[in-house]
Amino acid sequence: MSETLYEQIGGEPAVDAAVDLFYRKVLNDSSISQFFDNTDMDAQRAKQKAFLTMVFGGPGEYTGKDLRVAHAPLVENGLNEMHFNAVAGHLQSALEELNVDSEVVDEVMATAASTIDDVLNR
Repeated sequence: MSETLYEQIGGEPAVDAAVDLFYRKVLNDSSISQFFDNTDMDAQRAKQKAFLTMVFGGPGEYTGKDLRVAHAPLVENGLNEMHFNAVAGHLQSALEELNVDSEVVDEVMATAASTIDDVLNR
């Protein structure tokens, strides 16, 4: 049986490190940081860790909002494809900085790209 993407990236410690580094990058990017001005970042990190764990085939259940519902207020405030791509770029950068294998990074990015229509409510 082949390993899940979650196992390939290194499980919970890797997801935790990636999410923490990812949000440092996002919050330092003035083109997108405003979308997080009123966000409880501890809660956001926890939701993102649970979401990515589920997406990557790890244990546990994601109980957060549907992507369309969660991002609808952001879309109303101007969230667009440029912002989505900036966020995705920070995810890729974080994974690469953590020395995740390039094939695994590609798989993660393909998964992220598949969410664009839901995130942007298209």
